[in-house]
Amino acid sequence: MKTTILADRVLVMACLSAALGLAGCQQEGTAEKAGQKIDRAAENATQKIERATEKAETKIEAAKESLDKKADKAGAYIDKSTDASKGALEKAGEKLDQAAEKAETKIEGAKESVIDKAETAGAYIDDSVITTKVKTAILNDPLLNASHIDVTTDKGVVKLSGTVDSEQSIGRATEVAKSQENVKSVQTDLTVKLSTPSK
Repeated sequence: MKTTILADRVLVMACLSAALGLAGCQQEGTAEKAGQKIDRAAENATQKIERATEKAETKIEAAKESLDKKADKAGAYIDKSTDASKGALEKAGEKLDQAAEKAETKIEGAKESVIDKAETAGAYIDDSVITTKVKTAILNDPLLNASHIDVTTDKGVVKLSGTVDSEQSIGRATEVAKSQENVKSVQTDLTVKLSTPSK
């Protein structure tokens, strides 16, 4: 724009110089004619400057509108990109939340499974310990050491089976089993072995 205005000014100066030169060269010689020519030249130069200024303003306005449109398009694109990024972030966040929930559920399930297995293992160990203690106590008891007594334990409940030589031995075996640590109850399937009379 500055270049256009500068060029117009140079043109005006050239026109004025030419007009003055022509006025001086003519032999009609009257100052009035020279003045009229200068006025016409100045008027022509003014009109050219006005037209050039209008053209420059039109071009500037068009460029401004073009820039505004491009800025609007860029803004709309940025808004779309921002919205798309937000959507992608939200989806990623939802997937992370779902994955965290699944992992938490699996961890909880594994934890419960480990606790159940530990409890089962603990119960098995406890039952094994109880069975061993009851067997040892029966073998160490002088009234029962000749008996054939099998001992099993399930969740603290001791079951005695086999044969003994008297009813008194059944009561004693039950009493010995009940006296052991962690025994909840005792079931007996003991039978008295009948002695065969010697011939």
